[in-house]
Amino acid sequence: MFLSHPPQAIQPTYYTVNFLPRSSPSPPSCSVALNNPSTASAAGTKISNNQLIQSLCKEGNLKQALRVLSQESSPCQRTFELLILCCGRRSSLSDALRVHRHILDNGSDQDPFLATKLIGMYSDLGSVDYARKVFDKTRKRTIYVWNALFRALTLAGYGEEVLGLYWKMNRIGVQSDRFTYTYVLKACVASECTGNHLTKGKEIHAHITRNGYNSHVYIMTTLLDMYARFGCVDYASHVFHGMPVRNVVSWSAMIACYTKNGKAFEALRTFREMMTETKDSSPNSVTMVSVLQACASLAALEQGRLIHGYILRRGLDSILPVISALVTMYGRCGRLEVGQRVFDQMDERDVVSWNSLISSYGVHGYGRKAIQIFEEMLANGASPTPVTFVSVLGACSHEGLVEEGKRLFESMWRDHGIKPQVEHYACMVDLLGRANRLDEAAKMVQEMRTEPGPKVWGSLLGSCRIHGNVELAERASRRLFALEPKNAGNYVLLADIYAEAQMWDKVKKVKKLLEYRGLQKLPGRCWMEVRRKMYSFVSVDEFNPLMEQIHAFLVKLAEDMKERGYIPQTKGVLYELGTEEKERIVLGHSEKLALAFGLINTAKGEPIRITKNLRLCEDCHLFTKFISKFMEKEILVRDVNRFHRFKNGVCSCGDYW
Repeated sequence: MFLSHPPQAIQPTYYTVNFLPRSSPSPPSCSVALNNPSTASAAGTKISNNQLIQSLCKEGNLKQALRVLSQESSPCQRTFELLILCCGRRSSLSDALRVHRHILDNGSDQDPFLATKLIGMYSDLGSVDYARKVFDKTRKRTIYVWNALFRALTLAGYGEEVLGLYWKMNRIGVQSDRFTYTYVLKACVASECTGNHLTKGKEIHAHITRNGYNSHVYIMTTLLDMYARFGCVDYASHVFHGMPVRNVVSWSAMIACYTKNGKAFEALRTFREMMTETKDSSPNSVTMVSVLQACASLAALEQGRLIHGYILRRGLDSILPVISALVTMYGRCGRLEVGQRVFDQMDERDVVSWNSLISSYGVHGYGRKAIQIFEEMLANGASPTPVTFVSVLGACSHEGLVEEGKRLFESMWRDHGIKPQVEHYACMVDLLGRANRLDEAAKMVQEMRTEPGPKVWGSLLGSCRIHGNVELAERASRRLFALEPKNAGNYVLLADIYAEAQMWDKVKKVKKLLEYRGLQKLPGRCWMEVRRKMYSFVSVDEFNPLMEQIHAFLVKLAEDMKERGYIPQTKGVLYELGTEEKERIVLGHSEKLALAFGLINTAKGEPIRITKNLRLCEDCHLFTKFISKFMEKEILVRDVNRFHRFKNGVCSCGDYW
């Protein structure tokens, strides 16, 4: 209960009410000195109004608090702080501007503590311009004020501006603290940063080390994440292994780094280390999503099942991102029906869940089913995202559903207000190109309003590879060589096209260009899981004596299959060699090595699951069809584009890949 007047018997003394914020060195701002009875009444009213406003703010009654504020001539710092926080929570910009005006009228606008709170408030309200104005007009800028603006700009994607201000702050001698470093490291990878800010990130790393902050787990985890986002896995690993203390966020960041940069083996190994080395850092939902993604990448079904069991035991099966990752994992491990069952059992679904299921059917080549699920998603009130259309358009491409894909593409902007991006054009070019409508695909590229970029030109070049269109391939490769001069895959793809056309002089020129630029062809690599262990196989041009059993078995298999009608497809060999030499080269492809290993090490009736890092070549595709028929084995191969399910001599792709 608030008293409007103090008791009559009050004696001259001092009553002090302190409201010190925990994170600021600002002095007490609601201190009231009562040293004689004549001022006691006014002081009591002042305390009462400030406390009433504060109480209303804590209750979320912002409108009433503002009415009382209009009657208070001298609001204290704590009152303004709670009003600012309440405006942020209520997402009310108009009320925020009203409070800010009171602060200006009160003369408290130069209080660094309140300036910090105002910048944070405007950031939370999405009004970065107002946050900048507060900063610009604040004369005494403490590190808290700088940090508040760094945070606001980083969250809004203005990383370039943050880095410029950081160097300016250093020049004028303001000392960074642990929050400063986390914000500027995040700014290095903010969305607005179009250039490569890795060098600046390394300089900040040096500042952190010089100033003795390299033992702070939160800073070092943010540093690790920065290197991961730039694809610098070795740097990230060095930071991680140099950390004196790691928490669940650190472990999760390192696992995510490996997963997102194509090192799924290392991700699973790090997860095992986390489980054995830490006692008080149990994996959380973020950890599990990355681990499931690693299992999906390797098609490690047994590992994924173990992780699923752990998720159930830990009660993480009610978290949407985890369940969506489970749907994806089962789909990419060849157990589409299990992924569907997990999806059907979900109590609630978001668009990510729907995207996971659509993508799973798409990668298996079930385009019509993917479209059906897309329509179910719309009927259930979920709004599609750009990712949704990438998934469903990709599904159309795998099944050759050209007209359906065109209809979906046209509906993006018309029905859903989604402007097609480069990824969507790449899907459409791939869809048209696979269907041998190359002129139409080339026209779409030509009519794009933005620069097509490597993804679009890459889709066109890949389509030229399928249909042997040399002229269009040369046009696409010229653009790719300019856009991605260090991507060896583009050169190899063009050389493949020349080789199929028997244009050996041009093959030699492309190979010389590769050598001149110091590039190497990415070797074919396959992975497979046998009895919960992962095995890796690399393509070789000649036999490796360390794998005599597999090679001997392969030679016998090839001879047996030849007797049953198998004819090796060697037109993709980039060497002008004799038939026998070419056959030896294709026999050393990683998928055949994995297939032979699987036949040796799996039981009768047990499917073989293989993951490949490149597109499945024509010879491996044909060879696997023969093996599935005459060895009576179901074989699932997931290449870089899609799943191939071989059974009784037939592939689920229908030879359309």
